[in-house]
This record gives sequence, structure tokens and C-alpha cells, in this order.
Amino acid sequence: MNIENEFISEEKRSIIFLIISTIALVLSFFRVFTIGTIDLAWITILLCGIPIIKDAAIGLVTEFDIKTDLLVSIALIASIIIGEIFAAGEIAVIMALGGLLEEFTVARSRAGIEKLVDSTPRTARIVSNKNNNADEKMIDAKEVAIGDLIKVLPGETVPVDGELVNGEISIDQSIMTGESIPVDKLTGDEIFSGTVNQFGSFVMKATKIGKDSSLQRMIDLVESADAEKSKIVRLTDRWATWIVVIALTAAIATYFLTGEIIRSVTVLVVFCPCALVLATLTAIIAAIGNLTKYEILVKEGDALERLSQVKKVLFDKTGTLTYGKPKVLDIINYTDDSENDINNELSEDNSLIKTVASLENKSEHPLGKAVVTYYRDKYYMDQSDYDNQNNSNSNFNINSKSKSGINFFDVENFEMTIGKGIKGLINGEKVLAGNKVFLECEANLKMDENWIKQNLLSSVDKGTTIIYIAINNVFKGAIILGDSLREDVKDTIANIEKLDLNTVLLTGDSEKPAKHIADQVGIDELYYNCLPKKKMNIIDAYQNIKSDPVAMIGDGVNDAPSLKKAHVGIAMGGIGSDIAVEAADIALIGDDIKSLPHLLGISKKTMQTININIIISLALNFVAIILAMLGILDPITGALVHNVGSVLVVIYSSLLLKWK
Repeated sequence: MNIENEFISEEKRSIIFLIISTIALVLSFFRVFTIGTIDLAWITILLCGIPIIKDAAIGLVTEFDIKTDLLVSIALIASIIIGEIFAAGEIAVIMALGGLLEEFTVARSRAGIEKLVDSTPRTARIVSNKNNNADEKMIDAKEVAIGDLIKVLPGETVPVDGELVNGEISIDQSIMTGESIPVDKLTGDEIFSGTVNQFGSFVMKATKIGKDSSLQRMIDLVESADAEKSKIVRLTDRWATWIVVIALTAAIATYFLTGEIIRSVTVLVVFCPCALVLATLTAIIAAIGNLTKYEILVKEGDALERLSQVKKVLFDKTGTLTYGKPKVLDIINYTDDSENDINNELSEDNSLIKTVASLENKSEHPLGKAVVTYYRDKYYMDQSDYDNQNNSNSNFNINSKSKSGINFFDVENFEMTIGKGIKGLINGEKVLAGNKVFLECEANLKMDENWIKQNLLSSVDKGTTIIYIAINNVFKGAIILGDSLREDVKDTIANIEKLDLNTVLLTGDSEKPAKHIADQVGIDELYYNCLPKKKMNIIDAYQNIKSDPVAMIGDGVNDAPSLKKAHVGIAMGGIGSDIAVEAADIALIGDDIKSLPHLLGISKKTMQTININIIISLALNFVAIILAMLGILDPITGALVHNVGSVLVVIYSSLLLKWK
């Protein structure tokens, strides 16, 4: 049974115990139902209180670990000694609820790591030589040796790191770089484990296996970052050590000064940390309730406490600042020379996109789909019509005219050259769409380099991709595709900067596209060519060398180690991968980054509320302890005082629900 399944069983048991204990406590308070002379609150103490006392004793004996649960255990036992069974049960229920929330977030964190482990391919296809038709056999991926030849079919995940033996392929390596557009690979290029083959089968030679493979190294990064983050100590636990010492000292001093054991026990009762525990718990719950209105899910109990401490906010680019999908940004017709204006339907000004869309409609490449989507949205049907049709036909390969009215040219003799481009016949005309080398080879074209430099190459520095188009071996123009910025990104960055926080861009892009994005959104500090390890090193430098806690915002599997390493990880909940979401402390369910300033602001407000709650709690406790030492408070009135503190804390925390 894995960790997640074990937790589900433990979680169910804890929830059942908590429900039974709460019902018993309510019945005890109203005296609705009794079992002879036995107070039903004893059920609460047995189910919720005993585990708390047990854990506190184990922590104290084995690690001399003084935390809130030790103080709770002392107060719980003291309440039982003086006969305040209901007060003891109340303490047990409050602590059990807080413990359940904490255990849930820890188990969810571990579940994210397990999903990453599960994404590792279990088998590999070994071949005897680099010919794809050679004899092949399936073996356990752990048995692959360096130098083995491995065949990978379309749609399969690469089992180990390797080197492409021959040919040209297209690989989705977003798991490593976060970039949504597949990367073309040539003979001799490196291929990472965990990446996905897009088109056609290929043979690679294994170069890194086991713990040395890229995917396994990423898993190790996530696990090491998870272990490091677990060392963070909560604010209430930092207070607990001092409170335990003060409470015990006061109780002992009271006994020696007065000789009355009842006064000493009363001191322990009034020092019951219910209000202290509620100080954090109620503020966090109220803040979480506020954030749900903004479609923000807080997954870790202390995430808001940690978020209030960050000095820098780090952004991934693709899928975070941008939408993470290629789209048509511009269509440029080449009409510089009159001999290029052939007189047929395909060369009409409004038909170039239709021609390319008709051809790309036969392709499954993400860039091709982007062209078809652009043609569909601009000229024919709205999104709901498309979604309805797309749900009924996943291939969405429309012929000359669909029910929704989309017109495509009929395409004959369609061919795809992996990593280069596509071609086919439309109305008897030969149409080519692909990269520059593809057109030069297929059509023997000599393009106007000056025109290309003036009109196209400047866009490459912005991270765009160009599809060159030729009809009947004549260059006709180009379609420029690229990722687009999310709405309100610039305002979001500006509002974050107003909170005295610095923003940083971490991206797998090269230098020029990275600088272009940073300039657009107003981020001055950036790092480019960032693979997962480099991102973690940058975060480590900020947090451990410069002592600047950071919040990392990302969406891809490649961001999971960074989300774990950062003081607070924030994932895009909609577009983001399951692994990234589960590695993060907070998820933006609606992928709406303009809510980030509110999230950062309420984290600081929550800590202010917690601190004031603690002051209220401790002030009441210190007043009560003096009154108990003087004999003014007895155990019953002492229990009432600590309940008053709890009520005040809850009321003040509830103000966070409407904070803006």
C-alpha cells in the first residue's frame, strides 16, 4: 500500500473519531444523554486526547521536543485531575482538528512525489541494431545498460537518457523545460528520460540510466526539497517552549508559596492553550475562506504564515506569465515582386491562411493546430460550436465543409517530414509549409534574404516560430506563431512591486526571448536557459545565501522541484500539471494571476491577526494566572476565563473573511 492509500485509511479513522468525539462533547455540554454517572466527554478524551498525550510523551522522551501538544497534554491532564472533564474534552477536540488538517497537507505533499515517481516508464524496447525493423524485446527499464539501443514509438515516454542514433524527430520535453512546443532533434542530439515522442518511431542509444537519468534526478530534487521544507517550525510551536516553562514554574511556585494543590492545578488550567491554538487555526481558516472567493486553494496549513515572510516572487514564463499555447500572432504576405503574384484562388489576400489551415488540418503538430484554431475562430464559428464538435470528434479533421460552416480546401497527397514541415496538393497546386530549410530543399527556392531579415527575423528574438509558405515553388509569405501574455500581467507585477516585493523571471528560454518578456511585463531581474536544477540553485542562493525567502509560481512538471524548494510554492491550478499542483503549497484554481497581490496581501494581514490573537491569548492567561495564584479564580472560573479568550480570538479572526 502506498503512502496516499495509507493516509486515506488513517484519515477516515481520524475523521470518524473526531465526529464521534464532537457529538459526545455536545451531549456532555447539554446533558442530553448520559451513561449512568459517566460524563460523555470521557469518550472525547479517549478518542482524541489519549493520542495527543501519547505523541507529546514520545516527542519529549525521544527528541526532547517541546511543542504545543506538550502544553496541551499538561492542561488536559490538569483538567482531568480537578474534575473538569468537559474542559479536557474541549481541548482534545480542538487539537485533534488542527492535527488532522496538518496531516492531510503532509500526505497530499507526499502524494505529489508519488505521482512523479509513477510517471517513470516501467519498460523499455531493446533492439539489436539501429534499424527500426530489427528484432526487439521488452525489458524492465531498470535493466537497461549504457550503450543499449532503445526503440521509442509515437506517443511513448522515453525510459532513460540517450542520444538519437539516426533521423530527425520531434520531442515534447515540457516535463524538463516547460516549453509547450515540441523540440526537433537531429542525429546525435540528447534525449531526456520522461519526455514524449511526438511523431514516428526512433532509435536512441542509452547514455544515462537509473539514478543518473534526468527524470530520476528531478524526483530526487523534489524529495530533497520536500525534506528541507518540513524543517520549518510554526510560530505557535516557537511560543510553546516558553509557555510550558512559565506554566510549570508558576504552578510549582504557587504550590510552594500557598501549599494549596488546587491553586497549582488551576494555574495549569488557565494556561490551557486553546486560545493560542485557535489564534493560528481560526485566522488561517478565515483567510482560506476569503481566498476561495478568488479561486485560490491553500493546501498547506502554514503556507500563509510562510508567504508573509517572502522577499521575492519568482515567476516561470510558459503557462504562468503566458497562456502556454502557441497562437497565430501575424500573417505576412510576400508581395515584393510582381512575378510572385500568380493568379489563382490560393494567392488571394484572404486565402493564404485558408490554404495553410487546410494543409495543417491534416497534421497533429501543435503549431498546425494553432493555425487551424486561428482560421476557425477568425472566420467561421465561435468556441462553443467548436467545443461541441470537438467533443464528438476528437480528431476534428474536417473535409471541405463542416456543419458549422468551416470551409477547407481539399488536400491530396499530404506528406509530413518530421521536424521540418508538410506538403500537399490543393486544387492542383503544390503547397509547402514549414521551416526555411524545408522550403529551400523541397522547392529549390532562393528566398529574398533582405525581405526575410526586415520582416521576419526580428520576431525570432521575441521567442516566436515562423512557418514559411510556398505555392507552386514560389514563396508566398509566412505565419508567425508564439505564446501570448496573460491579461493583466503587467498590472499584476506592478501591484506586487507596490507590496515591497521584488519580482524575478526564471525561464527555459534563451536570452533574447527572456529579455523581451521581462521588458514587456516590467521584471528587471531574470534568469534564462533554466532547467530544474538551475532553478533550484537560484532559489537556494536567494534563501540560504542572501536570506531572502522566495515564493515560486509555476505550472509544469519541471517546476515541481522549484515549487518544493521555495519557501512557498504557488501552482497554476487549471493549466498546471497534477504533479506541479500537488508539489505546491497554494494553487490558483482559475489560473488568474491578477489575484496574486491579494494573496500576498492577505498573508501579511493573516500574520498580523495571528500575532494580535496570541497577544490576546497570552494577556488573558497571564492575568488569569495571577488571579489563580491569589486564589481569586477557582478551577471552574479558570476554565471559563480560557473559554472567553477562545471566543475573542475566533471573533477577531472572522474579520479576515471580508478583508480586501
